[in-house]
Amino acid sequence: MCIDRRDFLKGAVVLTGGMFLPAHLFSCSGGDSSEYEIVVYGATSGGIIAAVAAARKGRSVILIEPSSHLGGLTTGGLGRTDIGIEGAIGGMSLEFYSQVREYYRADDPWVYESRNDYMEKAGPLFPPESDGMFGFEPRVVKEIYQHMLEEAGVPVVMNDRLVLGSRGVEKRGSRITAIETEAGNVYKGRIFIDATYEGDLLAMAGVSYHVGREANATYDETLNGVQKVRTRNHIFPGFVDPYIKPGNSGSGILLGVHNEDPGEEFSEDHRIQAYCFRMCLTDASENRVPFEQPDGYNELQYELLFRNYEAGEKRIPWLPAAMPNRKTDTNNRWGFSTNMIGVNYDYPNGSYARRSEVVEIQEIYQRGLMWTLANHPRVPEDVREEVSKWGLASDEFTDNDNWPTQIYVREARRMIGEYVITEHDCRRMRITEDPVGLGSYTMDSHNVQRYITDNGCVQNEGNIEESPEGPYAISYRSLLPKRNECENLLACCAVSSSHIAFGSIRMEPVFMLLGQSAATAAVQALEEGSDLHDIDYRVLRNQLIDDGQRLEVDTNQYPPLPPDEKPPNQRMRHPSEPVIENGCMVKG
Repeated sequence: MCIDRRDFLKGAVVLTGGMFLPAHLFSCSGGDSSEYEIVVYGATSGGIIAAVAAARKGRSVILIEPSSHLGGLTTGGLGRTDIGIEGAIGGMSLEFYSQVREYYRADDPWVYESRNDYMEKAGPLFPPESDGMFGFEPRVVKEIYQHMLEEAGVPVVMNDRLVLGSRGVEKRGSRITAIETEAGNVYKGRIFIDATYEGDLLAMAGVSYHVGREANATYDETLNGVQKVRTRNHIFPGFVDPYIKPGNSGSGILLGVHNEDPGEEFSEDHRIQAYCFRMCLTDASENRVPFEQPDGYNELQYELLFRNYEAGEKRIPWLPAAMPNRKTDTNNRWGFSTNMIGVNYDYPNGSYARRSEVVEIQEIYQRGLMWTLANHPRVPEDVREEVSKWGLASDEFTDNDNWPTQIYVREARRMIGEYVITEHDCRRMRITEDPVGLGSYTMDSHNVQRYITDNGCVQNEGNIEESPEGPYAISYRSLLPKRNECENLLACCAVSSSHIAFGSIRMEPVFMLLGQSAATAAVQALEEGSDLHDIDYRVLRNQLIDDGQRLEVDTNQYPPLPPDEKPPNQRMRHPSEPVIENGCMVKG
């Protein structure tokens, strides 16, 4: 039987699946029908902050998470937070990172290294002048989130998935009245917030969205669409043959490569950034679980890795950012790494079963990659020796065989709302008059395809890393669907933006601050008795500022940044940049 909010406030505890759970985390099943002022779907970082913000303002709110994982990527392995400019982070987002810093000020958390040892290698994650700390262990920040939810009195329902299809969302005209889950639970609300990475709620509500890359011409951008010329990083640095039998196109193509037309430069396509798991690794022997060859291991899947080394690659294909207690947040790097390019194309619109398949394929691939790097004789000995020093942290993700419980959904659906954030906003060539937060991170897209070039070699395409060189404003209207499509819904993750602008927005601190702003707007709409589209922005702005949000962009300090007039192949080449002809490196 489900626990309602009254029972929760009495400190109730529910027995679910043979385990006792604290009252703020419970599972529901069996036809529950509850009504709240604000319903938040998705216990990502943005969803948690939205729910806590609404509860702190005295509103009845419920947080529903479709999986068993609380906290999205912040608790799922992405401990090396990409922040851009720290001064752009305010409100409850900064409050969270300040709590992280306070936790690590004590001596007790430091088990496998000293605080000073970590600080020496942490760099920008823990500078003395910082208000927050942006490197942390997953299990630690999960506890912080749980405490925030419990303190605010937010009921959280886990493992309760929205029905994918029209039955999942009940509407009257352009207003959502309730959502239904696969367990048969119905959640009624006055305002709904979609805090999922996938944008499931907004999509089921009939809101317009886009998947893939828009053409540059769609929003008059320069960094969108197919970008073969601009893709200069995370590529194969030598000639790598794509065929199962080198030089024999009739032998078949290696796994992970396609032989389709990669598309015309700057044109639209359906492809999305590759996903991966951000692994929490350690070299502390007493806490290390060695890499094992997974069930389903396929050696042929790593043939490109072997040929890449044989073509002259010498580096380890990972980016292991240092976390406390000799742990890492390990990310994708170089030409063949943890990103399994192309496997995720149908994830955004996929069924739950198909998404699970994608996640499983990625996990087997990534576990297999780590075992291969540590053990396979075709991997250089120095690489094997270094990777073998590392393993999964035994005290992290203990309920999932020490593997991260959240795949890195770098992009999925993106709403097409009242205002679409584009490259022009990120460059401050256009500054919205209704900001509800700031972004500042690089316009960053990981590779989206691996294709065969005209020269007959393998190459990656889609990686863009273009700094906005300062903060930029995010419009309130980018959280809103078009009025005629839905009047009582806000999105704080799958916000209305172009592919390349989303590459900057898609950072966890930004999702948090947008979650707070979405909740604040929802509370204001309830208080005013108005629709979300009609609230007085001046009132919202003042409230956000009072609550610590940062909204101003100093264009004197950070002037507009026009795009380069000349593409990379026409600019003077930096000595570190490779020379590429027809997709294959000829000099580097």
